[in-house]
Amino acid sequence: MKLATLKRGGRDGTLVVVDRELARCQPVPGIVRTLQAALDDWEAVAPQLAEVYAALNNGAARHAEPFDPAACHSPLPRAYQWADGSAYVNHVELVRKARGADMPPEFWTDPLMYQGGSDSFVGPRDAILARDEAWGIDFEAEVAVVTGDVAMGATPAEGRRQIRLLMLANDVSLRNLIPAELAKGFGFFQSKPATAFSPVAVTPDELGTAWDGGKLYLPLVVHLNGELFGRPNAGVDMTFDFGQLIAHVAKTRELEAGSIVGSGTVSNVDRSTGSGCLAEKRCLETIADGQPKTPFMRFGDRVRIEMFDAAGATIFGAIDQRVEKYPG
Repeated sequence: MKLATLKRGGRDGTLVVVDRELARCQPVPGIVRTLQAALDDWEAVAPQLAEVYAALNNGAARHAEPFDPAACHSPLPRAYQWADGSAYVNHVELVRKARGADMPPEFWTDPLMYQGGSDSFVGPRDAILARDEAWGIDFEAEVAVVTGDVAMGATPAEGRRQIRLLMLANDVSLRNLIPAELAKGFGFFQSKPATAFSPVAVTPDELGTAWDGGKLYLPLVVHLNGELFGRPNAGVDMTFDFGQLIAHVAKTRELEAGSIVGSGTVSNVDRSTGSGCLAEKRCLETIADGQPKTPFMRFGDRVRIEMFDAAGATIFGAIDQRVEKYPG
């Protein structure tokens, strides 16, 4: 099943069911108005939404309309929780190597995690807004999951069972603001602006054998200004799967339905697949040549993040964002 939220009907938008080809959609006000409301009552609502999905794919939907990704908000325009991990530890190791820092051994056994701003997500075609190019604007191509209710102390297996939906994410970083924030010893804040998610969120069954219950084994394709930048496989080299990431978040707290957990920048040890962010490429350049040569994003630059199935069809739709100067 594929679900999206249109930018109409209030701050939390209008939930629509989208067909498999992302061509048609149908609002479902008679069932539920928002994705958060659907997640709050998932066991009762999901079968009804699945019936609409089947009708759309069979051409039998009575109130279908064309689906326009540009009219979408992120599937959850705001969420109770946005926790982003760094599940590809080879990426962390590379970043630390580039700055001459040791790699603590516990990084391979205990996930890194930060709590992002979940009150102001932006749509998949909305601009990346910044006040200053000198902040070091970078994209981060990720996979994310949306959970049901997760109990405190949940095991990884229990966490996997609570995965309701998957999405793609562009977790934007302002790289030149990060060092001063981390030096304070209190984590990210100003350096992590609004995140964008893919137009469509999908249930795990849509992914077939590419989804093993905790990892998604498909390339995440990134274009920068129309040129291929990377296509790392999201399942390969993922040190911590989503069950482990969810269990990490839930160690000391409950997760409410609608919580989002991200993978961190998708990264492969095989560097021929390219990178999921500018920082990784700059680190490789630093290690090879002593300094980076790839610039961070400037006003007018554009990034596109997408994932395709084995037949070449887009699964989630594309995150396609242009960097613009904040007008305020």
